[in-house]
Amino acid sequence: MARIPCMDAVVAVLASEGVDIAFGCPGAAILPLYAALRHSGIRHLIVRHEEGATHMADGWARTNGRVGVAIGTSGPAGTNMITGLYTAHADSIPIICITGQAPTAKLHQEAFQAVDIVEIAKPVTKWAVQIREAAQAPWIFREAFRIARSGRPGPVLIDLPIDVARQEIEWDASIDAPLPVPRVEPHPPRVERALDMLLAAERPMILAGGGVIIGEATGLLREVAETLDIPVQVTLMGKGALPEDHGLFAGMTGIQTTQRWGNASFLESDLVLAVGARFGDRHTGDLETYRGRRRFIHVDIEPTQLGKVFGPDLGVVSDAGPFLAALLDAARRRGVRRDRGHWISTVRGLRATLGRRDDFDTVPIKAPRVFREINEFFGPDTYFVTAIGLYQIWSGQFQTVFKPRHYQVCGQAGPLGWEIPAAIGVKSARPDAEVVGVVGDYSFQFLVEELAVAAQYDIPFVLIMLNNEYLGLIRQAEIGYDMNYEVDIHYDQHGTDNIKIMEAYGCAGRRVHEPGEIADALAWASKEARRTSRPVLVEVMIEREANTAHGLSIAAVKEFE
Repeated sequence: MARIPCMDAVVAVLASEGVDIAFGCPGAAILPLYAALRHSGIRHLIVRHEEGATHMADGWARTNGRVGVAIGTSGPAGTNMITGLYTAHADSIPIICITGQAPTAKLHQEAFQAVDIVEIAKPVTKWAVQIREAAQAPWIFREAFRIARSGRPGPVLIDLPIDVARQEIEWDASIDAPLPVPRVEPHPPRVERALDMLLAAERPMILAGGGVIIGEATGLLREVAETLDIPVQVTLMGKGALPEDHGLFAGMTGIQTTQRWGNASFLESDLVLAVGARFGDRHTGDLETYRGRRRFIHVDIEPTQLGKVFGPDLGVVSDAGPFLAALLDAARRRGVRRDRGHWISTVRGLRATLGRRDDFDTVPIKAPRVFREINEFFGPDTYFVTAIGLYQIWSGQFQTVFKPRHYQVCGQAGPLGWEIPAAIGVKSARPDAEVVGVVGDYSFQFLVEELAVAAQYDIPFVLIMLNNEYLGLIRQAEIGYDMNYEVDIHYDQHGTDNIKIMEAYGCAGRRVHEPGEIADALAWASKEARRTSRPVLVEVMIEREANTAHGLSIAAVKEFE
């Protein structure tokens, strides 16, 4: 046993857990941790706002499946992290947020910022804890990583009082190893029952949610689908779980991010095997139509998710991977192979006849045309990030994705401004990949200061802005109230000059007004980002009052084009 600074042991834990980069901003209350970081080999990026740090850690974690780390300066820094913690909690993303604190009476006078960040953070974390004894620190961090990764993944907050962080502890490096994360295995009789139900169905469908991607089970998903000849749909969070050009891909069902043929296929089904999906209301629409007469098998790692929205005919508590592996094994043991040629042909026929147009040549530019150009220009290895708004709904409807973890969307919390810091996190995880952020003009400005981080640290990516100079999603929601009130943000010629904002941060941008200009602008942006090692913006001025297809029922989605 050696006596070392407490924070040296903590940093050793971080490194052993695969953390090679942290996102944060130094401050007086967290400096002991930074003193240990500086000699550790773990990179650090200075963020401009603590919320940006959480979104960077989030993007990093979504991309490589490991636990991201964000660091705040003090208790109030933690309050700035709350939106990011909520986002990670809602989407099951494992991140650890570390805040500094000065809890003793003397230090309270020196550091007036002290707040009870642990209590503030508890509703939006899996675990929020303050370290009270220095000897606890490395063990609490080790446990934090286990909790963040185990079961349904999610965020953890650790509050680190400065008087604790300054101490030395006894530490044995030989015990510096990650704690194992047990996998939740399915109950074998339930696997057999699930297989019986699938074989009895005439028009079964698999619904792959984000849990399939989080559980690294996309390969097994494909094997099961091909073995049993079952079409596969994805949720928004599951986009990329099956390549969208696969013969069994059956689209997306929903009342916003959906395809017409996806809804039609779902309505034809008689049984749904949902794996790692949570039946969000934007997916189901009204439950009476969604449920219909079809039967449901729901597989989820979190027992409380089963029956939360509606009771399934069969519920299975399991990791996605072990369940799909057991289902595949059961099918092979029985020698099962089903020929569902008629059902597959029906789905493919719907795909061929119920698409949406994306070839508009009109001015102002219609949003679907933008995504046609995106799909044609960027390859299957491109990583995309997008957040919340009409642009994100269009993205979900029109963008094609072929690989897991290549389409990152904050699917539930909807934090405006997520794209820029998330793109930084994704690019930090995959330095050699092309990273593209699809943004709206309003969301772009929420955390625009993080462009400085990308410029400072030479982190290139492409931003594609759909600019309608509106709070477009809220304007669309106001249709039901027969109003268009306080959502128009246009002024002067084109409102805020986003190109000049880019230039102010040492980055470049180009504005596009004609559909025929989009392809050249994307090619220029991709090359310019590589040449400068900085973010580059393509600002596309789109039709101002266009609406996305939407509705209240998957059987009654209104098409505006």
